[in-house]
Order: sequence, then structure tokens, then C-alpha cells
Amino acid sequence: MPSLHDAATWRPLLRLLRAAHAETLSAPGGHVAGQIGPGAWSVPLPHRPPRPGRASPVSDHQEELDAVGLVAEALKEDGSDGVSFVVEASSAPGGVRLHLIEPGSSVEPGIATAHPGTLLLADGALPEPVRRLPDPVPDAVPAPSADVELLQRTLRERLPDAVGASEEEIAAAEARLGVPLPPELRALYQVVRGRYEDWDDFRDPYDTIGCELFPLGKVYVADAASRKVLWRFGAMEAVETGPEDAVQQLVGSPGWIVFGDDGGGDRMAVDLLPGPDGHVGQVIVIGHEGNIGAGLVADSLTDMVVHRHFDGRPVPRAERPPLVAHVNRASLPGIEAAAHPALEVLSIGAWEKEPLGLAPVFGLPRLRTLCAHAGTLADPCEISRLTHLEYLELPPAEWRVLLDAGAVPTGLLAAGIEAHRQRDNPLRTIALANEILALYGRPPIACITVPEGAARTGSRSPSPDS
Repeated sequence: MPSLHDAATWRPLLRLLRAAHAETLSAPGGHVAGQIGPGAWSVPLPHRPPRPGRASPVSDHQEELDAVGLVAEALKEDGSDGVSFVVEASSAPGGVRLHLIEPGSSVEPGIATAHPGTLLLADGALPEPVRRLPDPVPDAVPAPSADVELLQRTLRERLPDAVGASEEEIAAAEARLGVPLPPELRALYQVVRGRYEDWDDFRDPYDTIGCELFPLGKVYVADAASRKVLWRFGAMEAVETGPEDAVQQLVGSPGWIVFGDDGGGDRMAVDLLPGPDGHVGQVIVIGHEGNIGAGLVADSLTDMVVHRHFDGRPVPRAERPPLVAHVNRASLPGIEAAAHPALEVLSIGAWEKEPLGLAPVFGLPRLRTLCAHAGTLADPCEISRLTHLEYLELPPAEWRVLLDAGAVPTGLLAAGIEAHRQRDNPLRTIALANEILALYGRPPIACITVPEGAARTGSRSPSPDS
């Protein structure tokens, strides 16, 4: 099996790319790029639509599948999670230059692109919302609806053949979790232990409980570490829990004990550290598509199981200045409108007026994230006066200004380069990224170039000089 860095591994894919992008890869500076992982890929090859009334057969894409499959097998052999690549036009007849990109520990993965993802400028640094712990709510108590005896009695009536967990099994789960099971959750598992092999012996408990119940061995604490949040998304969020909220709007909490699934990937949990208007032991749902927050399902497990309450309760929203402000042609009309002492995130998007100055947000004590689209800033060097920034995302031209002026903020924990996926050559973005990484003493992104002769694509057999 050829390795990932062998020309033979890539030659079939290069031949397809050369045929699909002949004009681009014949012009000086022309390039195409993509990503390949063991089970998925993003490769710029044309899609052949099926004929009307029929599905697209595998044979229509067999060449692509075979070519990508060679690389995927090499990834498995090398123990790699994936590789990005850039193919450039070459001066050699019928040849191209192939560059393999290895981001290493300094970069989060990009999303379906060869451009680098977020640059990690400090070891182990996490976005502020991920670092946030729950606020104490010393006056929180269980809901009046919580009733362990009623819950157990109802479950036994509805699931007469259920198998409950033993005290030893419950004690083992509590030791693994590091916290005792809350009373209602303990009562539930004493009646139905949730093992899949038990389901043939009694009716599937989904309808009775209101969710897919996890076996005790899969119950877990949904702290922030359990919710994987990329920097580029986490940096754009803000934790905001008002006095009217039943649930603290965190990434995760040591008080969220997950015990089931709603059937669509959202996790059901008992909340032991509720918001100001919540109850200890309330049931919440943690969405699998979001990066932050959870929603109230019911005030107690009894409320959910016995009384069939699943929709929480209305929350009157108080008017407060936003912690995350978007300045663009459709939202806030300028930076002055976004500025207030609690502002944490400023995003400057599509803007058709004069470029904006940052003076209105100078000195704001909590402003930790700035993202700005190309041409929206009157003077990028003003960024150096935002002394609390942790995350900065800019287009290449604005980064170039900061680098040349020596004005890159020194306190950044992470950075993003907003490159155009098709237009900008990833190799130039990588060179810029490595300049930023060097300022923080971080390892560079590696770029391995396959020898030019080995990457020729004119025939199906290896070229003589490969």
C-alpha cells in the first residue's frame, strides 16, 4: 500500500483534477484545493446529475471514488484523520505541483477547505463561553411537582415488567459520575434500568418516559468539555442568563446529568444547577446543533413522566443591550450603536458605506472578539487599542497591515483568517498564518510538496521520472 506521501497514491486523483480544471491548471498561479478524510471528502470535481426519473448510479462516480479511496486508505495506514491538499499549475508539460498540508497542533481543522482553520496562539486556551462556570443559585429548590413516590408508582403501573437497576449498579454509576444521582433520577432507574437487552421483555419505555432512556453506564455529566465547540464558533457566543431564565445558558454545566435522548440527537438531562427562575432537578434539553445553552422541558421528572409536560413554560424576555453585536447593512447601523460596557463580541459584516473607525469601542472592558469583513475598517491598526481581545478574525489584507505595522495584539488566544475559499490560494493563507504563529512562538503549519515530476498526470502509468 503506497503511503500518503507517495506520488502513486495521488496520481489517479490528480489526473481527474487536471482534466476537470485544465484551463485553471494551465494558467500561471492557477490552483485547486480540497480535503480528504477516511470517511468523507471535499474535492473539486464536477457532479454528474442523474437522468430524469432515476437515481445517480455509483458507476457515474466510480473514478472519483476509486481515486479518493486510494488516498483514504493511505490515511488509514498512516493513522491520519485527514489531509488538505493544493494542486498548482506547473511549468512542466502535463504536470502539476501537489502540496500536502499538515496543520499540526497550532491549528483547528478548517471546514471543507484547505485554508487553515483557527490559529491556536496559546496552549490549551478555550473560548470564554467554554471557560464559563455556572453561577451559584443558593435559593434554588426542587419544584412542587417533584414527587419520588408518585413517579415510581406511575412507572411501575405503566411498565409492570420493567427490570430495575440494583443498588450496586446505581452506586457504581454515582462513583463514575462523581455525584449522587438526584432523587427522581435514582427512582426512575430503580424501576427501569434502561438496558437494551431488556426491551424485548417489556414495552419500549420511550412513550412512558418521554425519551430514549440511556443505560446507567451511558449516563454522563454534560460539562463544557462534553460539548465540542470550535474556537471560531465559541468566540462568537456570549453566556447571558437573566433573572427570568430557568436554565443557565452555558456551554455545559457540572450540574447537567444526561440520562436520555429525544430520538433526534438532542440530550435530555436533569439540571442540578438551574437558572434564577428554575428548580433543582428540572428536566432540560441540550440541542446537538447549537454551541451554547439548553431549554427547559419540565419542572421535574415527575412533571414530565406523570403529567406529560414537555414544553417548558413561557419566558418573558427582558430588553437588554446585546452582548454580541452585528454591524452590517441589515442590522446595527454603526459601531456607535453597538458600543456599551457589557459588549463582548463585535462582528462587522457586509458594509456599503464609508469604512468604520473603532474609537467607540476603545476601552470597553469585556470586548474579547472582533471579526471584520474586507474593507470595513478605516484603520486596521486601531485594533491594537482593543486591549482585551482574545479572538481576532480578519481578511488577509487587514492582517497584512497589522503585521507590517507591528500592531498585532499581543494578548490574543486564537485568530482566524477570512480567506475566499475559491479565489485565494491556500498556500498564501498558510504563509500568512505562519507569520502570525511565529509572533506567538507557535509551531508552523507544515506544507509538503511532492516532487514535480512525480505529480505528472498525462498517462495512467507512472511517468519515467517518478
